[in-house]
Parts: sequence; C-alpha cells; structure tokens
Amino acid sequence: MHCYLWRREGHVVDSGRHIWFTQVLRLNLTGACMAELKISPFRRTQVLKSQIDEMLDVVSQGALTYKHGILHYVRHGWDEAVEQKFQQLSAFEDRGDTLRGAIGQALYTEMLLPDTSGDVLGLLGFLDRLLDEMKHGFMVVRIERPKIPAEFHDIWIECVGLAVDTVEQVVVAARSYFRDPQTARDHIHKVHFLETEADEMAIRIMEQVFQSDLSLDRKMLLRGQVWLIDRIADLADDAGDALAIYAVKRSI
Repeated sequence: MHCYLWRREGHVVDSGRHIWFTQVLRLNLTGACMAELKISPFRRTQVLKSQIDEMLDVVSQGALTYKHGILHYVRHGWDEAVEQKFQQLSAFEDRGDTLRGAIGQALYTEMLLPDTSGDVLGLLGFLDRLLDEMKHGFMVVRIERPKIPAEFHDIWIECVGLAVDTVEQVVVAARSYFRDPQTARDHIHKVHFLETEADEMAIRIMEQVFQSDLSLDRKMLLRGQVWLIDRIADLADDAGDALAIYAVKRSI
C-alpha cells in the first residue's frame, strides 16, 4: 500500500485549490498507513518478518532436538543416534547466532522499529541464550557420559520434558508478542508455571539421588547434570519475565 497519492486531472485553473486538495489527500493516506504500521510494524519488510519467524522455529526445533537426544541417551546411552541429535542441535545454535545478527543489523541500519528495536533484540538475545544453554548441557553429557540409574529414568525424563515445555511456551508467547502483544501475556503465566514444576522436579531428583546408595562422586555428577537441565527452564522463565515487560510497553 502506497502512503502517497498525487492526482492531476485536466486543466487546473485555480492552482491554489488544486494543491490544497492533493495535500489533504496525502495526509489522510499517510495517517491510515501509520495506523496500519502501529498494528503490524513488520509489514514494511517481509524479509525481517520471515527471519524472526525462522528464529522462533529454530529455537523450537532446537528444544525438541535436545529433548529427543537426551531422552534417547537416558534409555540407551551415547550412540550414533544421540550424536546425530547433538550435531543437529549445534547446527540450530549456529543458525540462531546468524539470524540474531542479521535481524539486529536490519533493525538498526534500515531504521526499522525505532521504538521497539531494543526490546526485539533483547528478546532475541534471550532466545539465542536458550539455544546456547541447551547445546552446552548436551555437550557436557557428551563429555562426561554419566550413567543414569534405571530407578531415575522416569523422573529424569519428566524433568527434561518440563524444561523443554517451558522453552516451547516461551516461543508461543514470543510469536504472540510479534502478532498481537496483548495476547502474549495469556501465555507467559504458563511459562512461570512450567518453570516452577521443573524446579520442583529437579529438587526431587537430587533428593532421591543423595538418598541412594550411589558413591559420592556419582551423586555429585548426577546433581550437576540435573542443574544443567533446570538451568534451561530458569532461562526460559527469565525470557518470560522480559517478554511480559516488552508486551506491556508495546500495548501502551
């Protein structure tokens, strides 16, 4: 949609009147366009919108890859399938870094979203940190290869699932933020709920681990692994807190 429209029809006798008419028409159209941009600021560039959508997809896919890889490891140990998941997650993390840089450059060099560019980059920074943390946790598993006792499999899998669900809910809330800021807050409370559930599950695992007959060094190793899982949920909760503030600012 063009914001300016100039019309010149026939022979204008009263040039002052003609100029006044075109100026009024131009101002009306500009006001309509500004109202449209306030509702959906990303219509100015489909490229930026697609990059942000891809960033959210990458975080979601990375979380699912982390979940499937860790759950397979818990049941079967480190094998080729787990290694493949780790490499996939590494690729997602690299792509997230690239997208974050490209979006930041577009926001500032093209002067897009001058009032909210800082918030957008802040949110993308949280999402990128989630990818970094999931890769880091997976890498520690790859290095240490901890043996998870069978009696902890079910509760361990549940804890991983809650952490990943927290990340997924942040992605849902972020999508709402870019489409309709007011609806983002409807999803953020779920992030806090899932993070609390993940914290409680992590504490329960550590209590059971230290009450078991495992050696102290194995207890300490397993505790470190649980902390890495719970750290993902904590970062997702931090992203939810920031997103709540960003959504309020865009709604004003």
